[in-house]
Amino acid sequence: MNIDMSYVKDFMLKILSVPSPAGDTDVSINMLDEEFKKFGVTTVKTKKKALIATIEGEDNENQKMISAHIDTLGAIVREIKPNGRLKIVQIGGFAWSSVEGENVTIKTIKGKEFTGTILPDKASIHVHSDVVRETLRTDDNMEVRIDEFVKTKEDVLNIGINVGDFVYFEPRTVVTKEGFIKSRHLDDKACVAAIFGLVKYLKDNNIKPKYTTHFYINNYEELGHGIAIVPEKVKEHLALDIGTVADHQTSEETKVTICAKDSRTPYDFEFRKKLVDICEKNDIDYVVDVHYRYGSDASIAATNGFDVNFACAGPGVDATHHYERTHISSIENNVKLLVKYITE
Repeated sequence: MNIDMSYVKDFMLKILSVPSPAGDTDVSINMLDEEFKKFGVTTVKTKKKALIATIEGEDNENQKMISAHIDTLGAIVREIKPNGRLKIVQIGGFAWSSVEGENVTIKTIKGKEFTGTILPDKASIHVHSDVVRETLRTDDNMEVRIDEFVKTKEDVLNIGINVGDFVYFEPRTVVTKEGFIKSRHLDDKACVAAIFGLVKYLKDNNIKPKYTTHFYINNYEELGHGIAIVPEKVKEHLALDIGTVADHQTSEETKVTICAKDSRTPYDFEFRKKLVDICEKNDIDYVVDVHYRYGSDASIAATNGFDVNFACAGPGVDATHHYERTHISSIENNVKLLVKYITE
């Protein structure tokens, strides 16, 4: 199976470079819409501005849906402090320690952008001594230092920053010579790139899927309310989301992870077995794992009452919701699974 991994990698780097925290994903959604159209794939947008692309298959009665999410972690300005620093509130779930020292961009409602850095309010060990080491990072003591000459709340308001403005984390994407990809927001842009690797493979090889397949690009997964529509004839929903690489987990950075259970629900046993069988039949490196503090598009849709069978798979990613890392081979194994899933 000749997957164009150069394209997959380059497209992943492209979408990683475009900020898309949940609630501010229009630019990225439009970029994906244009990419689908380059391949001649029909798209529609939902009222919540998610994107659904459809490739017609030989079997139009037993349709499949593959989802991934373009929205990421981020923050919103909660308060402008009297000293000209910003208090922020999280978009999605992460530890403040995971973004301490990160460079950010503040985007105002009028489209102006300013840079800054996330720091605790007592950051210098020269000044605050062991308080810096011992203080728990919380919503109340983390702040953004703006890279402008601002020392008061009025100074900040005067340059155009206000409560409600979005804060983007710098992704710091690096590809190593060994094929590791380090970046924020691999969750879930690595999976979005895998979908486009599948689409390109189908078009390059003039392959029509066995089943009509919908690709649902979700824009609110990190907040738990993404999937709003499942086309009527869809029988199976496969969510693409990251496998959690850590001690006591089976996920690996070079393999595709098939999820047996997350924090909401077990996934359907027969559907999971089908994915395992595809991997074993086609020599696709995989593991089965259980994810603890985790939910996917599929489990959220299932618990919201959509009557469709559901499963979850994705590349193994280390340090999820922190500064993440995966390997290009994991994404390739994911694409191979997708190809076989919709063509056999």
